[in-house]
Order: sequence, then C-alpha cells, then structure tokens
Amino acid sequence: MKQPPKWKFAVMVWIAIYPTITLVSILIGDYIKNLPLPLKTLIMTGILVPLMVFVLLPFLGKILGHWLKK
Repeated sequence: MKQPPKWKFAVMVWIAIYPTITLVSILIGDYIKNLPLPLKTLIMTGILVPLMVFVLLPFLGKILGHWLKK
C-alpha cells in the first residue's frame, strides 16, 4: 500500500490534535492547573495519544483517505 506524502499526513494529524488538545484542556484544565508541568503533560498525553491512535487518526484516515492517496 502506498504511503501518503508526509505533509498530508501532518495536516491530518494537525486536524485531529489541535481541536482535541483544546477540548481536553477546557475539560480538565481546571483540575490539573496546580500540578507540576511534568505531571500535567503526563496526564494530557495519557489521554491524547490513545485517543489519536485508536480513534481520531483511523476515523480521519477513512474520511480523508482519497485525498491522502492523491
């Protein structure tokens, strides 16, 4: 299977990650705001990475599949 150009994959990742980081920050930001930065980062990435890998990127891959393969 032909891989999409890296710039198209980067755009797809950005489309997924920007709104997701914003939403997660709004939802849990007040709860973690007083924690040390490494712990905040651990919590955020613990939520975001599985969400990206198992939900958002496969979903966007289906939606943008034709564009990615052009």
